[in-house]
Amino acid sequence: MPKDADPRARAVLKAKGRLFEDFEVGQRFDHHWGRTILESDATLFATLTLAFNPLYFNRAYAKAHDHPDIVVNPQLVFNVTLGLSVEDLSEIGGPFLGVWELVYDRPVYPGTTITASSVTLDKRVSESNPANGIVTWRTEGHDETGARVCAFRRSNLVRRRNPTGAV
Repeated sequence: MPKDADPRARAVLKAKGRLFEDFEVGQRFDHHWGRTILESDATLFATLTLAFNPLYFNRAYAKAHDHPDIVVNPQLVFNVTLGLSVEDLSEIGGPFLGVWELVYDRPVYPGTTITASSVTLDKRVSESNPANGIVTWRTEGHDETGARVCAFRRSNLVRRRNPTGAV
């Protein structure tokens, strides 16, 4: 195949992610697409994480405890919500500094589509590593009715565009 016929030769590399200067306090991100959590996702997650609460994999047990179906492990709900935010907030990399104030608002059941949004709460230059900044966001996950299913704060170390320049 001639070189110019190879689509890789025509591909344009586009930078992904945001740098420290790209965030402003109060900036809102409505993360794209969402993710439907399937029964297979819920069962596999419970199995792989050894989460042996029968609510997560035993439909009869869950129904006997007033749930309409098995319950999706809340940790999976958190992971999906966090994952939906990565492209907008932390795709460029940088150490994950933690999660605070994690709240689960309601049970989630298979077939629920989770969407996420985030707001930039704080940003500052790192005192110990001034080539980077620390950015903190508040992220919320919602179901298809708009009801909040979880919320949390998280921070990342984010590379600065010009570490010697002013913020």
